[in-house]
Amino acid sequence: MTPWERLKRLLFGAPRDVEDPRIFHKISLIAFLAWVGLGADGLSSSAYGPDEAFRALGEHTYLAVFLALATALTVFIISYAYSQIIEHFPSGGGGYLVATKLLGPGFGVVSGCALLVDYVLTISVSIASAADQIFSFLPMGWGTWQVKVGLEVLAILLLLILNIRGVKESISVLMPIFLLFVATHVVVLVVGIGMHLGRLHEVSQQVTTGIRSGFTTLGFWGLFLLFAKAYSRGAGTYTGIEAVSNGIQVMREPRVHTAKKTMVYLATSLAITAAGILLCYLLLGVHAEEGKTMNAVMIERLGFGMWFVVLTLFAEAALLFVAAQTGFIDGPRVMSNMALDSWFPRRFDSLSERLTMHYGVGLMAAASITTLIYTKGNISALITMYSINVFLTFSLTETGMCRFWIKERKSHPNWKKALPIHMTGLVLCLSILTLVVAEKFTEGGWMTLVVTSLLVALCWAIRRHYRTVAAKMDILSKTLVDIPAGDASETTPKELDPVKPTAVLLINRYGGLGLHSLLNIVRQFPGYFHQVVFVSVAVIDSGTFKGGQEIDALKRHTREDLDKYVAFARSHGLAATGVMDVGIEPVDGAEKICTELAQRFPKATFFTGKLIFEHEKWYQRILHNETAYAIQRRLQWRGLATVVLPIRVRE
Repeated sequence: MTPWERLKRLLFGAPRDVEDPRIFHKISLIAFLAWVGLGADGLSSSAYGPDEAFRALGEHTYLAVFLALATALTVFIISYAYSQIIEHFPSGGGGYLVATKLLGPGFGVVSGCALLVDYVLTISVSIASAADQIFSFLPMGWGTWQVKVGLEVLAILLLLILNIRGVKESISVLMPIFLLFVATHVVVLVVGIGMHLGRLHEVSQQVTTGIRSGFTTLGFWGLFLLFAKAYSRGAGTYTGIEAVSNGIQVMREPRVHTAKKTMVYLATSLAITAAGILLCYLLLGVHAEEGKTMNAVMIERLGFGMWFVVLTLFAEAALLFVAAQTGFIDGPRVMSNMALDSWFPRRFDSLSERLTMHYGVGLMAAASITTLIYTKGNISALITMYSINVFLTFSLTETGMCRFWIKERKSHPNWKKALPIHMTGLVLCLSILTLVVAEKFTEGGWMTLVVTSLLVALCWAIRRHYRTVAAKMDILSKTLVDIPAGDASETTPKELDPVKPTAVLLINRYGGLGLHSLLNIVRQFPGYFHQVVFVSVAVIDSGTFKGGQEIDALKRHTREDLDKYVAFARSHGLAATGVMDVGIEPVDGAEKICTELAQRFPKATFFTGKLIFEHEKWYQRILHNETAYAIQRRLQWRGLATVVLPIRVRE
């Protein structure tokens, strides 16, 4: 290996074998590990969600009791609704797929773009909040934004490396951090609430007195609006709930059971932790202090000493680091699903040699670093941008499920039980979305809406381009597929002669493009080639990499397409055969097969096709891969004659 290949192997690990029958078991997650990897986002939001909500109460801290109840109830309602969604979408019930299938592609792309922005901000918020926890116990002068953002960028680069190595590997490394958080916060909540159990009557009187005073000074609507403001400020608490339904593909079989079990873990831990922290703020008389998070002040009030403060805040920071993992797991998966539907460049559905969606992982890292630099790591600004999109996705998802149960109520007798759940979730999510937009629009929320809208517009432009090209290719395909097959007489040889000139044609699926290339060879080299080898690489992308059955189906379809090409060539007097390979990357597979064929057929010439646009533009190289030229370079380096056949496209 070259020095670069050795470094790459050291950082990212050795390649995985996609044909290993145990591969899905090796990389899938049991419920507990899924809770660590996907639930950390929700659980870690207790480090900043309750903080933001409690600050918004101002002097009316007695409302924290009702805020804690509302927070716990909201978590359970949304989680239960998503558990129902998991049953209906066992291959992945994220907001993009639900909105696309139940409301249509237009709503789907809005939900998908909102999710992507949300997952970028998941990484940014988690890492920025982690830095705030660390700098809460460090000297004040150390926490300049340049130092903090520099450390945050390094943290994201470390997560980038871990996630390219593989999801399970990254979670296994980070699991002790998760357990440390759970252990320290169990102590915080038990002690913080337990030490005040003897004065429940006194606390109850304080709350009652506070409510009466609030009615007197603010009135009912004033008090309600204050509560609604605090409730909306804490909307970041609920942002990690959807991650479980969106990440079903990485879970151990039976996936639905594993996902629902993971959702129970997530909902229970988040509701107890977030509500418990709000109660501790009230019971311990916590107030905001400059340079410290509310959690830091709360832990100091417990009186265990500085060692426990440092340990607990370190656990929070570490869990927030783990929580950023959710953006790296689910963000690329959303990109992949959108790429399969032509909303994103096709390369985002491809897998690396470690079977991770490396293009998506890289883009998530770059976008989150850009966001941190733009906001200078300011957690308030990031949370303001954060909460809007997640509730936009929640609302679209619940709307889709409500529509489904209303339309299909005749064929599903249990609709009366399911519909109220999603109606409640829809009302709740729409209410929070309205409150968040109204509350935070002028404070930076407009930026989230603008960025999401621009991303939606970009996706429509990408899809329009792909559809235009596909329509032109369909015309060519229909014209050539309708060419009648000739009569394969007995004089047509079925076995190929190793000493004769041989055309080796690399093809994808059976259709007009492959036939166009074959006829081009016959036309440009009349009477020279009397035998042809069709080569196809069954490429396993993220849409296929869901289980052994999907991979077997891909192999079967690839073989069927090869057989059609062989039959067509033989019917026109050419000796023909087909060869295939399976892999995650077409260039490596093609190079391997062609090198072997060159030894078998010394007079072979290799052909591959490439779309050529009449007026080439810069974005076409991004949207359409350069596979043909990459294969040509590899084969020519090996001394093999390789021709790229043009397939002209007039836009």
